[in-house]
Amino acid sequence: MDRKDNSTPQGEIARILVEFMEVAITSIVFLKGIYPNGAFERRRYMNVVVHKAKHPQLNEYIHSALEGLLPFINKGLVDRVVVIFFGDDDVPIERFIFKLSVNQSYNSKVEQADLEFSLRSFLIKLPVSEPLTKPLPRNCRWEITAYFHALPEAGTSKDAEMWIPTDAKQWLQPPLIVPIKSMTSEPLGLQLYLEHPSHTEPKKT
Repeated sequence: MDRKDNSTPQGEIARILVEFMEVAITSIVFLKGIYPNGAFERRRYMNVVVHKAKHPQLNEYIHSALEGLLPFINKGLVDRVVVIFFGDDDVPIERFIFKLSVNQSYNSKVEQADLEFSLRSFLIKLPVSEPLTKPLPRNCRWEITAYFHALPEAGTSKDAEMWIPTDAKQWLQPPLIVPIKSMTSEPLGLQLYLEHPSHTEPKKT
């Protein structure tokens, strides 16, 4: 994203949000225990103790995925950013959903301290939400997926080209939803919730 875009309120909101989600998604992966605790190191962010991935590939995957979304969040094209955990049959077991809304008509100065104070509460809430989550099998995998209000045009930027349609299997029944945290402010709305398969979801045979 160029400096001009970053100087707009939406650009500033998108920058703060992407940095926050990079930390929050790393915290989710740590919370789920897919990797040994030694794969992470403790850091302080927004005056909260969080975990940063030490493995370069893991760190780069999370960073590049979120950084690639920056221009699209800025333009209000992104509806949800989702961390999906799959079983060995590639069917989702659990989905952490960040549903976001950047006010495209907001034209005041962004109060970064106020926005960060609101986002900080998500990082505090995440570790205590572990009892709401599902246990994962040993050989599970995970990915970051974004859902767009409108698909970016191919060829318009290298960021658009890195996002490919997901081949992840979908649940046939509406999921069970477990809210974790939400915030509503004039520049930004954000909800974090869990989705689990419905009790009536057909089982793999």
